[in-house]
Amino acid sequence: MKTWHFPSYPSIISSGVAAGPFEKNSPYASSFDTFFEDLYMGEKSFEKAQRKLMETSVSSALLKAGMSEQQIDCLIFGDLINQITPSNMAARSIGAPYLGIFSACAGSMEGLALAGALIDGGYADSVLTGVSSHNASTERQFRYPTEYGGQKPPTAQWTVTAAGSAIVSSDKERNALAHIEKATIGRVQDIEVTDPFNMGAAMSLAAADVIERHLIQSKDSVADYDLIITGDLAEIGHAAAKDILSKKNIHLSSEQFIDCGKMIYQGVEEVQAGGSGPACSASMVYGYFVNELAKSSLNRILVVATGALLSPLTFQQKETIPCIAHAVSLIKPIKGGQ
Repeated sequence: MKTWHFPSYPSIISSGVAAGPFEKNSPYASSFDTFFEDLYMGEKSFEKAQRKLMETSVSSALLKAGMSEQQIDCLIFGDLINQITPSNMAARSIGAPYLGIFSACAGSMEGLALAGALIDGGYADSVLTGVSSHNASTERQFRYPTEYGGQKPPTAQWTVTAAGSAIVSSDKERNALAHIEKATIGRVQDIEVTDPFNMGAAMSLAAADVIERHLIQSKDSVADYDLIITGDLAEIGHAAAKDILSKKNIHLSSEQFIDCGKMIYQGVEEVQAGGSGPACSASMVYGYFVNELAKSSLNRILVVATGALLSPLTFQQKETIPCIAHAVSLIKPIKGGQ
């Protein structure tokens, strides 16, 4: 599969981010729209709280766009929980046609790539895409319940409690935050990591592979991008991916090659190697980076969301961890439209 080019430049016209109490400590908290005071968020379970995060981020995106749920042609949602249940329940409350996706923490850019394809292909005029994650629900499913109080190694990451959504539109008369330019769909990679507390290392090859393929297939160079942003490799995986790329003669500076998992909790204690979860990249991209593009502080970025495709079943059967990454290039608003 070749890199997708979107000649109509689908527009991201609004976005919304809802987050949990711990995320208030993020140096990027001012870029988020809504915070909840506790992890239950007025619900009876963490999974229901995650659904509420998704619904709240959607409400913010719709409000900013001045749109109603009835004006959305398609929803594309994803998360980490069994059968993407929080996404399904959020889609139920909205009622628009729905595509549920699972690419683990790579879901944010999978959804954005699909939204761009639907708009550019003329199959929809407005698509709402988003992902969510919740620290307590994710830990309960993939590792140990937070109530257990288990000790974690330095390689472990802190699942971001948040949801990020964006509305992608074909309407060139509306002001855009950013435009979707290209997308490269990732391939499943496996470097035979088995430790669920070392997701960054497991995902590093998938990130490097899709970056290399994107540059080759799009005929772009590293210099064409202000930033190349990975999703949630955090300290361990980001360093590994940079090393892999260097061996492929793709050299990225520390200023240009950055990671949402390293940024979102920068300076915050307790997070070990950094942030993780689908909402790690979604909250940073839809909360911070698209607004930097809107202000023309950035001209062009490549966002590479990364995901570990493990499950409790594969872990119990002692499988290694296959991983995926999807890349989407975004550009600042085009003056005068298309």
